[in-house]
Amino acid sequence: MSLYRRAANHAWRMVAVLALAVLLVVVVDRIYGHSTIAFAAAILLLIIANTPMLRFNCTRCGKNVFFRGVFVVLWPNRICTRCGEDIDDQLPKNVGG
Repeated sequence: MSLYRRAANHAWRMVAVLALAVLLVVVVDRIYGHSTIAFAAAILLLIIANTPMLRFNCTRCGKNVFFRGVFVVLWPNRICTRCGEDIDDQLPKNVGG
């Protein structure tokens, strides 16, 4: 599976985790009333689920595929903005685990 496909799968997984976090806050709010603890738990859930994002780097230059300059965006680049490497190419079997 290409680096781009794995990064895109991570982006879709984050959409599901975001829905779960919002659902957690809404359910706790409906059952117990307003709770900052539920909000904090949702934030921690999102931070923990998003840590694998830091491993999606270009195989040639090491630039992260989710970064556009200093900004982090929701969807990965298909082509590296630093070196021009096609990130959607298949990786060799022994690269990337």
